[in-house]
Amino acid sequence: MALRKLHSRILNSPLPSTISSVRFLCSLLPQIEASRDADLVSQILLHHHNPFHSMESSLQLHSISFSTHLLDQTLLRLTHHSKIALSLFHYAKSLPFNPLSASSYNILIDILAKVRQFDAAWHLILQMDHKGTHTFLLLIRRLISAGLTRQAVRAFDDIEGLTGNKVRIDEFCYLLDTLCKYGYVKVAVEVFNKRKGEFGVDAKIYTILIYGWCKIGRFEMGERFLKDMVGRGIEPNVVTYNVLLNGVCRRASLHPEGRFEKTIRNAEKVFDEMRQRGIEPDVTSFSIVLHVYSRAHKPELSLDKLKQMKELGISPTVATYTSVIKCLCSCGRLEDAENLFGEMVRSGISPSPATYNCFFKEYRGRKDGAGALRLYKKMREDCLCVPSLHTYNILLSLFLNLDKKETLKEVWNDMKERGRGPDLDSYTTMIHGLCEKQRWREACQFFVEMIERGFLPQKVTFEILYRGLIQSDMLRTWRRLKKKLEEESITYGSEFKNYHIKPYMR
Repeated sequence: MALRKLHSRILNSPLPSTISSVRFLCSLLPQIEASRDADLVSQILLHHHNPFHSMESSLQLHSISFSTHLLDQTLLRLTHHSKIALSLFHYAKSLPFNPLSASSYNILIDILAKVRQFDAAWHLILQMDHKGTHTFLLLIRRLISAGLTRQAVRAFDDIEGLTGNKVRIDEFCYLLDTLCKYGYVKVAVEVFNKRKGEFGVDAKIYTILIYGWCKIGRFEMGERFLKDMVGRGIEPNVVTYNVLLNGVCRRASLHPEGRFEKTIRNAEKVFDEMRQRGIEPDVTSFSIVLHVYSRAHKPELSLDKLKQMKELGISPTVATYTSVIKCLCSCGRLEDAENLFGEMVRSGISPSPATYNCFFKEYRGRKDGAGALRLYKKMREDCLCVPSLHTYNILLSLFLNLDKKETLKEVWNDMKERGRGPDLDSYTTMIHGLCEKQRWREACQFFVEMIERGFLPQKVTFEILYRGLIQSDMLRTWRRLKKKLEEESITYGSEFKNYHIKPYMR
């Protein structure tokens, strides 16, 4: 049966980069492509899949046959629905013509690891016939993001033994870069010191480590590694200096006024050192300083610096404009921010979701639901960019606080239809907000939906809901939630073991 026939039956800040582990990660997975068939299949599953029945009931009913490409594209559309994705994977594995490929495994492993179902992810890796380095890199990033750095290093060590592939310096850089990006620079340095004889050192590796020290506020260690780098005869480049400049500016305290001036003087020293080495500051260099002006709420200085950039022939990027717009918004100068936004668009630079978020955050601070809704509708109509998950979470928080039930429902449904979420933060925002308003039944519905989609609730969410239900004499509802948690603990391994349910005295 052609999938198109089903259509009528189916209810969518700038940081200097080293090697960018996130961008490298994107190259490890297939990208979402326009596919009407994949859209329709994912909608069938999202609307009709019953977690207590087999996947066949949804798919065999419509006589759907999967190619490898269709399966992968459907899995990519289920990135926020780990349980449904896992059920689809097992269903595909049972078909006479098995459409699974290495990319299918990689997509599902990433989906499961993102919600910390590492036992299930490892089980899939062991099932793979042809294990590739990319699979381990996906897992390594998710382990590090969960704070499991030792397990990540062990997974890196397992690459050669389990895949038969020689680990190259690019994979080594990826490990160090990911550790540093998540703030585990001490682990990265430990790994570097043990392996530098095996992989060698270059400007990229030193830049990664300098970035790591600066990220955790250890600017003096960043300078020490820069001196070590130069002492080894390795020339720093503009990226290295931007990392150092970022360390000077990003985490510096700007209040009282003397600290702001000290930060700007230190930034100018880095500019001077760059020029002494024959390295001209680029747009990222200026964007970092603009971010300092934004944090210090210096709108006039921000506008002057932007003007200076243009006079030097340096074209501002979307990140540059966003820093200035953020500064103007935070200072209450919405009209000036809107004018600069218009200038950016007229210059041919498309805004990012972060640019819009500057306005949405200001509207949230003002509790201006009408202004936020007006911009949100304009954002969708102009189609300059798609709202990000963070955009939706800001709007959910705002409209939930204002108790705008219909608007809240519209934003939630739009987020789901566009495939942007929800994620753990979305559910947490909704549950906490509904608990504050004592809308317990709605909070319970989101709590159950979150669990069924494979998201592990934060302990604070669990405790807020627990206390509220007990104090509201909704013991029967609480028992049903408790039973649901126990079922999930059996199904998905050890993730729920820390949720000890203790008696609560009212």
